Amino acid sequence: MLNILVVDDSTMAIRNISNYIKNIGHNVIGQAKSASEAIKKYKELKPDMVTMDITMPVLDGLSDGISAVQEIISFDETADIIMVTSHGQENLVSQALKAGAKGYILKPLNEEKLARTIGTINKNYHQDIIDDDYLL
Repeated sequence: MLNILVVDDSTMAIRNISNYIKNIGHNVIGQAKSASEAIKKYKELKPDMVTMDITMPVLDGLSDGISAVQEIISFDETADIIMVTSHGQENLVSQALKAGAKGYILKPLNEEKLARTIGTINKNYHQDIIDDDYLL
């Protein structure tokens, strides 16, 4: 079971992603609506993983999810961050991966996409879902 921080500027997206995370057996230990808040909560909560919206409004000088990834990776090189993005943002995804994100999920999300992406990034969880025949 992983402790996950959910970051998105949309309350509805946070609610949906949080429900998916809980439904596949993980804990949501925090939520953030901006890059600045994500960085603060990451330092405070030390989650096992982060789902990060790739585009968020400018707030406190940090423009988006990519800025948050850069800041988080600068003090925790091992951070597991999954970018959440829409079709047509391939250039931003590439930037996020170069900044240190470990993977991405295209919207619309669902439990299966989320579980598979988490399993790809976190090999311990991947073993759990194979053992439980969750996706087989």
